[in-house]
Amino acid sequence: MPSYIPPSNDVLREHRTYVPEVDDYVKWNKDKHSVEGWVYYKDSQYITIETGVKCKDEEDIANCPIHHKTHTLVLCFPEYYHQLTYIKTRANKYEEK
Repeated sequence: MPSYIPPSNDVLREHRTYVPEVDDYVKWNKDKHSVEGWVYYKDSQYITIETGVKCKDEEDIANCPIHHKTHTLVLCFPEYYHQLTYIKTRANKYEEK
């Protein structure tokens, strides 16, 4: 008996059951306000949608030299994935910011 192979995101998108992945650009159509951005992080509990990025000032960089940018992220839980609209996927995280 063959083992179960879950459908790919391409197949799910075709059938309008979208499962977000990191580096997808999505629009979250929620009530009065929509959120648009890149899926920045994903685990089984939630995804984060990056809605903004800005460079830190020199003082902030001196205090935390590991990170040179501030990211604004919005949490989206699986029960709201049906409200997400897939826009596109970037080839790599350095392609568009």
